[in-house]
Amino acid sequence: MFTKVCGLRTDPDVATAVEAGADAVGFVLAASPRRVDERTAARLVAATPDHVLSVGVFKDIPAPEVARLAEVTGVAAIQLHGDYTRADFDALAPLGRPLVRATALTPETDVDTGAHGERMLLLDSPVAGSGETWDLGLLATRRPTGQWLLAGGLTPDNVADAIAAAHPWGVDVSSGVESSRGVKDHGLIRAFLEATR
Repeated sequence: MFTKVCGLRTDPDVATAVEAGADAVGFVLAASPRRVDERTAARLVAATPDHVLSVGVFKDIPAPEVARLAEVTGVAAIQLHGDYTRADFDALAPLGRPLVRATALTPETDVDTGAHGERMLLLDSPVAGSGETWDLGLLATRRPTGQWLLAGGLTPDNVADAIAAAHPWGVDVSSGVESSRGVKDHGLIRAFLEATR
Protein backbone atom coordinates (compact mmCIF):
# COMPACT_ATOMS: atom_id res chain seq x y z
CA MET A 1 0.00 0.00 0.00
CA PHE A 2 1.56 3.27 -1.17
CA THR A 3 1.40 5.76 1.71
CA LYS A 4 1.85 9.53 1.62
CA VAL A 5 2.14 11.66 4.76
CA CYS A 6 1.26 15.24 3.87
CA GLY A 7 1.62 18.65 5.47
CA LEU A 8 5.04 18.06 7.01
CA ARG A 9 6.72 21.21 8.32
CA THR A 10 9.82 20.23 10.31
CA ASP A 11 12.91 18.08 9.96
CA PRO A 12 11.72 15.69 12.71
CA ASP A 13 8.38 15.35 10.85
CA VAL A 14 10.22 14.20 7.73
CA ALA A 15 12.60 11.93 9.64
CA THR A 16 9.70 10.26 11.47
CA ALA A 17 7.68 9.65 8.30
CA VAL A 18 10.71 8.26 6.47
CA GLU A 19 11.76 6.00 9.34
CA ALA A 20 8.18 4.74 9.73
CA GLY A 21 8.10 3.67 6.08
CA ALA A 22 6.26 6.41 4.16
CA ASP A 23 6.54 6.14 0.37
CA ALA A 24 5.93 9.86 -0.11
CA VAL A 25 5.95 13.06 1.94
CA GLY A 26 4.01 16.19 1.08
CA PHE A 27 4.95 19.83 1.57
CA VAL A 28 2.13 22.37 1.30
CA LEU A 29 3.12 25.51 -0.61
CA ALA A 30 -0.42 26.94 -0.70
CA ALA A 31 -2.44 28.88 1.86
CA SER A 32 -2.93 26.48 4.76
CA PRO A 33 -2.10 26.02 8.47
CA ARG A 34 0.43 23.49 7.11
CA ARG A 35 2.08 25.84 4.63
CA VAL A 36 5.85 26.05 4.49
CA ASP A 37 7.78 28.79 2.73
CA GLU A 38 9.95 27.92 -0.23
CA ARG A 39 13.20 28.03 1.75
CA THR A 40 11.86 25.62 4.38
CA ALA A 41 10.43 23.37 1.68
CA ALA A 42 13.79 23.25 -0.10
CA ARG A 43 15.51 22.24 3.15
CA LEU A 44 12.96 19.53 3.88
CA VAL A 45 13.13 18.20 0.33
CA ALA A 46 16.92 18.01 0.65
CA ALA A 47 16.46 15.98 3.84
CA THR A 48 14.14 13.50 2.09
CA PRO A 49 15.98 10.40 0.83
CA ASP A 50 15.73 9.57 -2.85
CA HIS A 51 13.60 6.47 -2.28
CA VAL A 52 10.84 8.62 -0.74
CA LEU A 53 8.87 10.82 -3.15
CA SER A 54 8.83 14.50 -2.13
CA VAL A 55 5.58 16.13 -3.27
CA GLY A 56 4.84 19.84 -3.50
CA VAL A 57 1.14 20.52 -2.85
CA PHE A 58 -0.45 23.47 -4.66
CA LYS A 59 -3.93 25.02 -4.67
CA ASP A 60 -5.14 28.28 -6.22
CA ILE A 61 -1.66 29.06 -7.51
CA PRO A 62 -1.21 29.72 -11.24
CA ALA A 63 0.71 27.06 -13.16
CA PRO A 64 3.71 29.33 -13.96
CA GLU A 65 4.19 30.02 -10.23
CA VAL A 66 3.75 26.31 -9.45
CA ALA A 67 6.55 25.62 -11.93
CA ARG A 68 8.80 28.22 -10.31
CA LEU A 69 8.17 26.88 -6.81
CA ALA A 70 8.75 23.30 -7.92
CA GLU A 71 12.09 24.29 -9.39
CA VAL A 72 13.34 26.34 -6.42
CA THR A 73 12.23 23.81 -3.80
CA GLY A 74 13.35 20.74 -5.73
CA VAL A 75 10.20 18.72 -5.07
CA ALA A 76 10.19 15.48 -7.05
CA ALA A 77 6.43 15.56 -7.79
CA ILE A 78 3.69 18.17 -8.11
CA GLN A 79 0.20 17.81 -6.62
CA LEU A 80 -2.46 20.14 -8.02
CA HIS A 81 -5.48 20.37 -5.76
CA GLY A 82 -8.81 21.67 -6.95
CA ASP A 83 -9.76 23.64 -10.04
CA TYR A 84 -6.77 23.04 -12.29
CA THR A 85 -7.48 22.37 -15.97
CA ARG A 86 -5.95 19.96 -18.43
CA ALA A 87 -4.08 22.97 -19.83
CA ASP A 88 -2.46 23.54 -16.43
CA PHE A 89 -1.28 19.94 -16.33
CA ASP A 90 0.00 20.23 -19.90
CA ALA A 91 1.90 23.40 -18.97
CA LEU A 92 3.67 21.60 -16.12
CA ALA A 93 4.39 18.34 -17.96
CA PRO A 94 7.67 19.63 -19.51
CA LEU A 95 9.16 19.85 -16.00
CA GLY A 96 9.39 16.06 -16.09
CA ARG A 97 8.03 15.61 -12.58
CA PRO A 98 5.18 13.19 -11.82
CA LEU A 99 1.89 15.06 -11.50
CA VAL A 100 -0.85 14.27 -8.99
CA ARG A 101 -4.45 15.39 -9.63
CA ALA A 102 -6.21 15.91 -6.29
CA THR A 103 -9.97 16.42 -6.24
CA ALA A 104 -13.20 15.53 -4.49
CA LEU A 105 -15.43 12.89 -6.03
CA THR A 106 -18.37 14.60 -7.74
CA PRO A 107 -20.62 13.51 -10.62
CA GLU A 108 -18.32 15.50 -12.92
CA THR A 109 -15.02 14.02 -11.68
CA ASP A 110 -13.13 11.99 -14.26
CA VAL A 111 -11.96 9.02 -12.21
CA ASP A 112 -9.56 7.66 -14.82
CA THR A 113 -6.03 8.24 -13.60
CA GLY A 114 -4.15 10.00 -16.36
CA ALA A 115 -7.18 11.89 -17.71
CA HIS A 116 -5.24 15.15 -17.30
CA GLY A 117 -1.82 13.64 -17.90
CA GLU A 118 -1.25 12.92 -14.21
CA ARG A 119 0.53 9.85 -12.87
CA MET A 120 -1.62 9.64 -9.73
CA LEU A 121 -5.16 10.60 -8.82
CA LEU A 122 -6.01 11.58 -5.24
CA LEU A 123 -9.64 11.51 -4.12
CA ASP A 124 -10.23 13.70 -1.08
CA SER A 125 -13.10 15.04 0.98
CA PRO A 126 -14.85 18.17 -0.40
CA VAL A 127 -12.87 20.34 2.05
CA ALA A 128 -9.23 19.33 1.63
CA GLY A 129 -7.19 19.14 4.82
CA SER A 130 -10.29 19.38 7.01
CA GLY A 131 -10.07 15.89 8.42
CA GLU A 132 -13.62 15.21 7.24
CA THR A 133 -14.47 11.76 5.95
CA TRP A 134 -16.64 11.25 2.88
CA ASP A 135 -19.03 8.58 1.64
CA LEU A 136 -16.85 5.77 0.30
CA GLY A 137 -20.05 4.13 -0.95
CA LEU A 138 -19.87 6.57 -3.87
CA LEU A 139 -16.98 4.46 -5.19
CA ALA A 140 -19.29 1.50 -5.76
CA THR A 141 -20.37 2.91 -9.11
CA ARG A 142 -17.41 5.25 -9.78
CA ARG A 143 -14.32 3.03 -9.51
CA PRO A 144 -11.11 4.95 -10.18
CA THR A 145 -8.55 3.37 -12.47
CA GLY A 146 -4.78 3.25 -12.16
CA GLN A 147 -2.69 4.61 -9.33
CA TRP A 148 -5.19 6.40 -7.11
CA LEU A 149 -4.92 7.48 -3.49
CA LEU A 150 -7.68 7.71 -0.92
CA ALA A 151 -7.64 10.76 1.36
CA GLY A 152 -10.01 12.59 3.66
CA GLY A 153 -10.46 11.95 7.36
CA LEU A 154 -8.11 8.98 7.56
CA THR A 155 -6.61 8.16 10.96
CA PRO A 156 -4.68 5.26 12.49
CA ASP A 157 -8.02 3.98 13.82
CA ASN A 158 -9.97 3.94 10.54
CA VAL A 159 -7.45 3.56 7.72
CA ALA A 160 -7.49 -0.24 7.66
CA ASP A 161 -11.29 -0.29 7.35
CA ALA A 162 -11.16 2.44 4.67
CA ILE A 163 -8.63 0.41 2.65
CA ALA A 164 -10.81 -2.68 2.93
CA ALA A 165 -13.87 -0.72 1.78
CA ALA A 166 -12.34 1.32 -1.03
CA HIS A 167 -9.44 -0.83 -2.30
CA PRO A 168 -7.24 2.14 -3.22
CA TRP A 169 -3.75 1.86 -4.70
CA GLY A 170 -2.54 4.15 -1.91
CA VAL A 171 -3.59 6.42 0.95
CA ASP A 172 -2.77 9.99 1.96
CA VAL A 173 -2.96 11.41 5.48
CA SER A 174 -2.47 14.85 6.99
CA SER A 175 -4.87 16.01 9.73
CA GLY A 176 -5.34 12.42 10.96
CA VAL A 177 -1.79 12.37 12.32
CA GLU A 178 -1.85 15.76 14.07
CA SER A 179 -1.99 16.71 17.73
CA SER A 180 -3.39 20.11 16.73
CA ARG A 181 -4.09 21.74 13.39
CA GLY A 182 -0.84 21.87 11.45
CA VAL A 183 1.24 20.13 14.15
CA LYS A 184 2.23 16.54 13.41
CA ASP A 185 2.16 13.90 16.15
CA HIS A 186 5.04 11.52 15.53
CA GLY A 187 3.40 8.69 17.43
CA LEU A 188 0.32 9.00 15.23
CA ILE A 189 2.46 8.99 12.07
CA ARG A 190 4.06 5.72 13.19
CA ALA A 191 0.68 4.26 14.15
CA PHE A 192 -0.85 5.24 10.82
CA LEU A 193 1.90 3.63 8.80
CA GLU A 194 1.69 0.50 10.91
CA ALA A 195 -2.07 0.36 10.37
CA THR A 196 -1.69 0.64 6.58
CA ARG A 197 0.54 -2.44 6.66
